[in-house]
Amino acid sequence: MNISVLGCGRWGSCIAWYLDKIGHNVLSCGLADAPEFIQLKSTHKNDYLEFPVSIEVSSDLKKAVDRAEVIVISISSQYLRSYFEEISKNNLDGKIIVLCMKGVEATTGKRLSEVVCDFVDEEKTPVAVWVGPGHPQDYVKGIPNCMVIDSKNQQVKEMLVNEFTSELIRFYFGTDLIGSEIGAAAKNVVGIAAGMLDGLHYTSLKGALMARGTREIARLIKALGGKETSAYGLCHLGDYEATLFSPWSHNRKFGEDYVQGIKFEKLAEGVMTSKALYKLGEEYNVDLPIVSSIYKILFEGLDVKDAISALFTRSVKHEF
Repeated sequence: MNISVLGCGRWGSCIAWYLDKIGHNVLSCGLADAPEFIQLKSTHKNDYLEFPVSIEVSSDLKKAVDRAEVIVISISSQYLRSYFEEISKNNLDGKIIVLCMKGVEATTGKRLSEVVCDFVDEEKTPVAVWVGPGHPQDYVKGIPNCMVIDSKNQQVKEMLVNEFTSELIRFYFGTDLIGSEIGAAAKNVVGIAAGMLDGLHYTSLKGALMARGTREIARLIKALGGKETSAYGLCHLGDYEATLFSPWSHNRKFGEDYVQGIKFEKLAEGVMTSKALYKLGEEYNVDLPIVSSIYKILFEGLDVKDAISALFTRSVKHEF
């Protein structure tokens, strides 16, 4: 299968490496002036992995789109709309779009598949999402994991799972696109909270954070029309180890650095996602205490310890 992977960052390069490894014809496409693209183009490797010669590296977006049966996109979620304005200038009929980012558009509160569907007809150009746990540093060492592919199009979902499954990644069929996307995005916000606890040396609180974080995201998923149980699956709770505990998690490290007054230089998707989820919580009248705390810390200047105190002085409730 001809697959073009748009985005040459940590996860995009890993996806290209993986899809080539399991036998697909892969082109890795990035922005010509992006440092990660320049490194891959000139050396065929980055800080995480090395590309085999079978992977073509190009900055020609039209070429990448035209050749592809499946277009996999892995970029910063907040840039998806502007990037798709460029992608959609090409004929996308008959192609499958697979989104491998975890976020919600901050300006609109839209899920990423909804952003893409502002540009394409799903009957002609099906859209799927690829979510779940895993780090490139583990995959390149041969450490396996489980992930999820979800889509409104059942035939496309089944095809992708069958084509992408291997001994390295076991894919499951997602059964709730809303839950898959919201759960995947929200785990990054909970990851920032976990990092803040680490930075304060409150790491023992992360167990409670996991339990209560999952519960509030389940409420939001239900309010948006999804299934509450999705929050307890691979898209959200199943991704907590990689996000709340891993030294490689950008969101956890961002939170840790934030409370220690250290500037974090890499992308932490949970920052803008907290803004989007806070907006959705207000719009749908869903109680999101952890999401709201992270939003108010990052965007309204709330002190981290004051936020934790506020969570502990909330009125006593039944756990479920």
